[in-house]
Amino acid sequence: MGRSIHSFKITNQFLLDDEPFTILSGAIHYMRVHPSDWHHSLYNLKALGFNTVETYVPWNLHEPKPGVFDFSGSIDLAAFLDEAASLGLYAIVRPSPFICAEWEFGGMPAWLLRQHDMRPRSSDPKFLAHVARYYDHLMPILVSRQIDKGGNIIMMQVENEYGSYCEDKDYLRAIRRLMVERGVSVPLCTSDGPWRGCLRAGTLIDDDVLCTGNFGSHAKENLEALSAFHKEHGKQWPLMCMELWDGWFNRYGENVIRRDPEDLASCVREVLELGGSLNLYMFHGGTNFGFMNGCSARHTHDLHQVTSYDYDAPLDEQGNPTEKYFAIQRTIHDLYPDIAQSKPLTKKTFAMPDISVSERVSLFNVLDMLSEPIEAQYSMPMEEMGQSYGYTLYTTTVERDRSDEERIRVIDARDRAQVFVNGDKVATQYQEHIGEDIHCVLPCEQNRLDVLTEDMGRVNYGHKLLADTQHKGIRTGVCVDLHFVTGWEMRCLPLDNIDSLDYSAGWVEGQPSFYRAKFDISEPADTFIDTTGFGKGVAFVNGTNVGRFWDKGPIMTLYVPHGLLHPGTNELVMFETEGVYDAKISLRSEPVIRTLEQEGVE
Repeated sequence: MGRSIHSFKITNQFLLDDEPFTILSGAIHYMRVHPSDWHHSLYNLKALGFNTVETYVPWNLHEPKPGVFDFSGSIDLAAFLDEAASLGLYAIVRPSPFICAEWEFGGMPAWLLRQHDMRPRSSDPKFLAHVARYYDHLMPILVSRQIDKGGNIIMMQVENEYGSYCEDKDYLRAIRRLMVERGVSVPLCTSDGPWRGCLRAGTLIDDDVLCTGNFGSHAKENLEALSAFHKEHGKQWPLMCMELWDGWFNRYGENVIRRDPEDLASCVREVLELGGSLNLYMFHGGTNFGFMNGCSARHTHDLHQVTSYDYDAPLDEQGNPTEKYFAIQRTIHDLYPDIAQSKPLTKKTFAMPDISVSERVSLFNVLDMLSEPIEAQYSMPMEEMGQSYGYTLYTTTVERDRSDEERIRVIDARDRAQVFVNGDKVATQYQEHIGEDIHCVLPCEQNRLDVLTEDMGRVNYGHKLLADTQHKGIRTGVCVDLHFVTGWEMRCLPLDNIDSLDYSAGWVEGQPSFYRAKFDISEPADTFIDTTGFGKGVAFVNGTNVGRFWDKGPIMTLYVPHGLLHPGTNELVMFETEGVYDAKISLRSEPVIRTLEQEGVE
């Protein structure tokens, strides 16, 4: 594509260099795909006959702490866009402060929750000041890669599905202004549900910002509704489905959701035959590495999403073509026989059964290697201690007042709390069950009380975005008998570096523990960690957190991209919190997915 100057305009149709242009786009989120696989996924998009890639931009990864910015390594947005350009792909970038995307807190940094007098995702000047600082660092990367600057970005998004959240037009106009002031010159868009109430609330149609729709079926009805809204405001814009949902995300304790390939291909055909443009959501779903999975909400109950973001997309989690890929490829060839298509790339996987766990150590014996204690009279939620993700340990001393069972209650905590007395687990509580009575005998005059809490992911969509449940850890305190206990030592455990662990420090049955295994390979390839036999926790490959596991299912494996491995000896560490473990760990060549009875989610 080079660095020659081109133009992209919106009239009654999309125009690329003043010629009619149908956007055939697929979503690939660079943060969900290891950089060693960017070329693979983007090549397969081009091989399908598509001309554009779409990506969100996750604010929380790029500004992990206030004023600290990172656009390097696995989140090198510039390198991702340049790789797309080298393959002849245009780009739609969605750099809105909120992205949804089944991503932790909708992509907003958790540290925003520390400012209690501020309302995120609104026209609150305090929130907009944070966005402005972020855009000062982000926009130069994007502006220099716009199509009218010799790059490949043809369009950017102002906000994402805002009509499913609020109708604060001052906020939408402020975000648009922040973008334009920093040099954004390509056309801008919003994306929302295609019905009038949603479009009226979430768009800037009267400010000439293109309205697009998100849907997964009934293309004719949805595009007609979008067109009617355009016409109501005197617009004759081209129609675009910004998110053509080709699959769906998955949650713990629920069966994996599948969609018939031919049904999807039929929907793609319908959109294109009606003259619309589209973006497949997702083209390659990828993985919610680390603690980045999002969460749905039902009343006060959170429904946490799994690590895999396979999405039943045209490319599977590792980026290989599925039946959907070939069904869409046939449809594109039928509708546009002159578009060049190629054979997609396919990666190898490897399996290695029964790798021995060689070392193990209890969490309570390595705390000083992982964290610095914070002392306070009262317990605090993790955000108040400067922690965004992971686990938090609260420790205090409790005096015995009675010889029979004492009553302990964890008051107002999220998302999961494990209570230990002198190192012995006495209860595990999850969500609404936190706060229920825990009855146990305190064995000593002075007893160590530990509460390990886990942040399982924040809500990424809907009206619970600012609920108190978004604050993790212990938010109020712990009661013994009827009174709050004081004198806390608290430890933030984001587990962002486990290199210093001493596995000789001691292991105790039933305690949260680290289990280390090593394996040798001659040539790196993709693989899947079989977590069967382990209860709940996270896994690390050569120091990188590859995501959460939970024996609730349905997905019993964690994907490991070849880019995290190297020839020779590799390290696998399982951090497990339930005391459920196996002496052997197997690597599989494909995912292990359980079919669950409809037991629902706790």
